[in-house]
Amino acid sequence: MAEQQTKTWNVKTVANWFANDTFAYIIKRLGQAAITLLLASALCFAVVQLAPGNYLDVLSQNPTISEDTLEQLSEQFGLDRSPVEQYLRWLTQIVTRANFGRSFVYQKEVTDLLAERMGATLLLAIFSLVFNWAIAIPLGTIAAVRQGTRVDRSLRILSYLGQGVPSFVTALLLLFLAQRLSPLLPIGGMTSVYHADLSPIGKFLDVAWHAILPTLALSITGFAGLQRLTRGQLLDVLRQDYIRTARAKGLPEDRVIYVHALRNAINPLITLLGFEFATLLSGSFIAEYFFNWPGLGRLILQAVQSQDLYLVMASLMMGAVMLIIGNLLADLLLKFADPRIQLSDRR
Repeated sequence: MAEQQTKTWNVKTVANWFANDTFAYIIKRLGQAAITLLLASALCFAVVQLAPGNYLDVLSQNPTISEDTLEQLSEQFGLDRSPVEQYLRWLTQIVTRANFGRSFVYQKEVTDLLAERMGATLLLAIFSLVFNWAIAIPLGTIAAVRQGTRVDRSLRILSYLGQGVPSFVTALLLLFLAQRLSPLLPIGGMTSVYHADLSPIGKFLDVAWHAILPTLALSITGFAGLQRLTRGQLLDVLRQDYIRTARAKGLPEDRVIYVHALRNAINPLITLLGFEFATLLSGSFIAEYFFNWPGLGRLILQAVQSQDLYLVMASLMMGAVMLIIGNLLADLLLKFADPRIQLSDRR
């Protein structure tokens, strides 16, 4: 009897979950994402085709490669076909076989190349997100609570400097600092030479140690902007009537700020999370280049320089996918942070 009741409860739970607005919203967004990705793929392919020349034009500059070889490669890569035929052929093999094509330069499947580098870039992006939110939210809160004081002015100057200094300048300064502090901070790479001999915890700490400088180079601009937004949003909330009412009831100031005010001020910041995540992936080029981090940034840059068509297309589509996933996660986190929000009302 108890087992039958348990099965009935499980069936009802699953049915209720499928019937709720969150699941319906996810399905709707996935359908919209499929259409968005189709349009984005066509636009990206058109933009890539507008670039003068192709990979074979770069290869033809090598005097050791004959015309017959170039013709064979053109037929092998499908570059002898019209752009529309190339796009339809590429799209068909994605839908039917989940195959994004073969890299001209590396002579490997594009999905394999991206999979090899994806982990390093995602790890750097996650480190940067955690650093941004863990530092910017508290400092923005302090600046808002102490508005007009010396602490507030100092933090605002810090945010202005963070947003005003270009990322490549920050990376160069951090490289200079690493050389001064060597061997306290590693200058480049993702792991040490003795990485294979370390324990699992030791390997993670080794990677985290090497990620300190790239994370700082990737995070400073985003951290400064998030700090300013936090300060501005919290100041707006602190002026609301319900905050005055909470203080009039005699609630402790810490409870008023961190429970009532900050909880409502953080909602607009969550909506920016999706854009920030996609921006971190695209903005990792500079950090990966300067610190020799083996991520997607260097791979995609080399693909653009050599006009490796299918690798460039896959990287552009991956950026669109990350933007869609980031926005969906931001909406779900917003629902979690404030249950009063109805996802069906969001556009």
